[in-house]
Amino acid sequence: MPVHAGGCQCGAVRFALDEQPVNVHICHCRMCQKAVGGPFAVICPVQKTAFRVTRGAIAYFHSSDVARRGFCGACGTPLLFDYPDAADVGVLVGALDDPNRAPPENQYGLESRVGWFATMADVPGDLPTYSDDPEMLRRISRSNHQHPDRDTEQWPP
Repeated sequence: MPVHAGGCQCGAVRFALDEQPVNVHICHCRMCQKAVGGPFAVICPVQKTAFRVTRGAIAYFHSSDVARRGFCGACGTPLLFDYPDAADVGVLVGALDDPNRAPPENQYGLESRVGWFATMADVPGDLPTYSDDPEMLRRISRSNHQHPDRDTEQWPP
């Protein structure tokens, strides 16, 4: 049994981790910001021997001459950060089925950290998704094309 499982938003790519990640970290560098379309990436490194794709194939963008970013070629979900010559691979925590089980232990790339990062805990926000528009939540729920956070027999589900 894998320690973690995960995949992309559409379900075309699924993967398993056969060991617990070490040095889970937040990376604030500009390349990670661009790669995930957000202010930071949360990466959980595992040995490549403990990472396996269980469905589909990962597409890659070479973000530099030494590193590449893995993503789903069908839906574009960012999945990996990889130095091809390294023994480990960085799986993006948001692609795990249960991201709560891989909390960050460290931060890197502080030179690019957005100025408001330190005050995020002070930003109000205790409302559920679309609490101000229940009809929109119903519409999204009825037409949701996102793959569930679990393995399924087939794709599309």
